Amino acid sequence: MTEATIHPMRGPNAFKLGVFSMNADGGLTLTKVPERWPATWPELMRMAQYADSAGYEFLLPIARWKGFGGEMNSREWSFETLTLASALAAVTQRIAVFSTVHVPMVHPVLAAKALATIDHVSGGRAGLNIVCGWNPEEFDLFGLSLIEDRYGQGLEWFEIVERLYTSEEPFDYDGKYYQLKGVSGKPRPVQRPRPVTLNAAFSAPGRDFAARAADYLFTTFTEIENGREPIEDMRRRSAETGRDVGVFTTCHVVCRPTRAEAEDYYESYAVQYEDSASVDKYMGAKAKHSQSHSEDAYRLHRKRFAGGGGTYPLVGTPQDIAAEMVRMHEVGFAGTTLSFVNYLDELPYFTESVLPHLREAGLRG
Repeated sequence: MTEATIHPMRGPNAFKLGVFSMNADGGLTLTKVPERWPATWPELMRMAQYADSAGYEFLLPIARWKGFGGEMNSREWSFETLTLASALAAVTQRIAVFSTVHVPMVHPVLAAKALATIDHVSGGRAGLNIVCGWNPEEFDLFGLSLIEDRYGQGLEWFEIVERLYTSEEPFDYDGKYYQLKGVSGKPRPVQRPRPVTLNAAFSAPGRDFAARAADYLFTTFTEIENGREPIEDMRRRSAETGRDVGVFTTCHVVCRPTRAEAEDYYESYAVQYEDSASVDKYMGAKAKHSQSHSEDAYRLHRKRFAGGGGTYPLVGTPQDIAAEMVRMHEVGFAGTTLSFVNYLDELPYFTESVLPHLREAGLRG
C-alpha cells in the first residue's frame, strides 16, 4: 500500500457496511434452525471473497473462547481472529480485515507483531478491534480474574502497541499492569502510525477509552433516534482528547421480498427455534458484566438477543431496510455491521436488492 492508498474504513462511501461475527457458528444468532451459519473455512472464505467483490468495507469477527451452552452451544466453534485475519487477507483484495483481540488474554507485544504481519499480508488493510473483556467464564479458562479497572489495563496495552510502532529505540514500560524491558519489534505496519482501531462500548468508561484509543466506536441502541445521544457524547469526549472518533452501530438482517415473509422468518428462527438456555445464559452474562446495552434492551427485546446478539433488527423488504439505514445516517452513524442467519444464503440478495437503494440515496457509490 502506498502512502496515497486509503484504508477501506476511510473510503468515500457516506455509509459504510461490514460483515460481523462470520467467524463463529450461528453468527450472532442463538437459534436451532438447521440452516444456521456453520462457519466452516470453505464457506467463510467464499463469503469473504463475495463481500470483497461486492464492495463492502470491512470484515469484523468476534473473539470467543467458550460457547453459551444450550442445545447448540453457539460460538464454541469460532476461529481465532488474528490468524483468521491473515488468512482472509491472503484471499481478498480490497476489503478491510479486522482482528478482535481481548486485552487480558493477548500480550501487547505479541498482538503488535501479529497485527503488523496482517497489515503486510493485506497491503495495509488490517484493523484492530480492542476488547477489554467481560465474560468471567472466559477469564477462568485462562486462569485470569476480571479486574474492575479493565479500561485502565486497556489503555496501558494500547500505549505499548503504539509505542512499539513509533519508537525509534527500545523502551522500558513500568505501568500498573505491564512491566516490560527493552521493548522493540519490526516490521512496523504498512499503515502509519498504526492500523485502524475500533472499540465497542456503551458505558461512559468505555466511551472514554474509545476517545483515547479508537478511530471508531461501535455502539448499540434500542431505537434509531436514540443513537443521537452516544454520537453527540462521543464527539464531545473525542474532542477533549483532540481526536475525531466516528460512530458505527451494528444490526442483524432479515431481508425478503415482502415484509410478511421477513417477519415470519424472524419469528421462526428467533422465537420458535430460539436456543432458550443459551439465550438465558448470554443475556444474563451480558447484563451482569458487559455494560454493552441499556437496561431496557434486556427487559424488552429478548427476540433481538436470540436473533442477533442484541443488535438492532433490520427486518423487512429491501426498501424498508434501506430506509432504516438512511435514518441511521441522518442521525449521524458512519455505518453499520451486518449479520445474518446464513451469510452465503442471504448476503447476495441483500447486496442486489438493498445496495441500489442506498446508492439512490447517495450513501454509497
